[in-house]
Amino acid sequence: MSSSLKRSLTPYLLGLPTALWLGIFFVVPLLAILSVSLMTGNALDGYTLTWNFSIFGDAISTYSTQFLRSFLYGGISTAVALVAMYPVAYWVAFYGGRFKSALLFLLLLPFFVSFVIRIIAWQFILADDGIVLGTLKDIGVVPESMHVLSTPSAVVAGLTYDALPFMLLPLYVSLQRIDRSQIEAAADLYASKYDRFRTVILPLSAPGIYAGIVLVAITNIGDYVSAAILGGPSTTMIGNVIQTQYVQNADYPIASALALILMATLLVAMGVYAKVFGTRTLQEHAT
Repeated sequence: MSSSLKRSLTPYLLGLPTALWLGIFFVVPLLAILSVSLMTGNALDGYTLTWNFSIFGDAISTYSTQFLRSFLYGGISTAVALVAMYPVAYWVAFYGGRFKSALLFLLLLPFFVSFVIRIIAWQFILADDGIVLGTLKDIGVVPESMHVLSTPSAVVAGLTYDALPFMLLPLYVSLQRIDRSQIEAAADLYASKYDRFRTVILPLSAPGIYAGIVLVAITNIGDYVSAAILGGPSTTMIGNVIQTQYVQNADYPIASALALILMATLLVAMGVYAKVFGTRTLQEHAT
């Protein structure tokens, strides 16, 4: 084998383990889900592959409300997490000093507890007679008839709370990596604090914003635990439908079809977001 051929094959050989890993643990399960979605039958008599492509159209028309609600809740919680965590990440990165690691540890410490336990804790906090509403009702700040559980606000609050570390860490990393000399140069050119933030800090932190939005949005749109614990029948998300159809109803084809539609929709949405509001575009608008 010639040396030029070896050099041309080297990148492919180095990437072979990764390709095998993705093929075994991603492509094969994905094809299995696709084959299940094209089956017809029932849990008692079994399912047969009949290439029932119409199931995708039926799934979209039947559960379009849950799809839209999932993207709405996921989008709102992502935006709230970004607005809440950017100032926190900014302060830690620029003013944390030698306590940066300790501050990050304290901020992330509550998330070492199981996700389900944390959401159940929010159920107690937001209960009608819980520590928040119960106290406010006792002192007459809110009416006795007010309730938060089983409302969109409760679900969005749970989604946002769970998304905070996924938004904080990418933002902190991108802000921490900013060369402070560039900010000092802007100050030497008589740029105000606002102009320094708008023209230097915000564009350079764009990769963290992009990564945080992608991580949080994908996680929250497909979530079903928050809606199951904090929500009600009117706040059902598409993740709840998939879980119900697969676990309780044993309707594997419709559950698989919904999962594939959700994955394809997220891929398209993330592609559009990367094209329109990606890192480069954010930097161009900021400057």
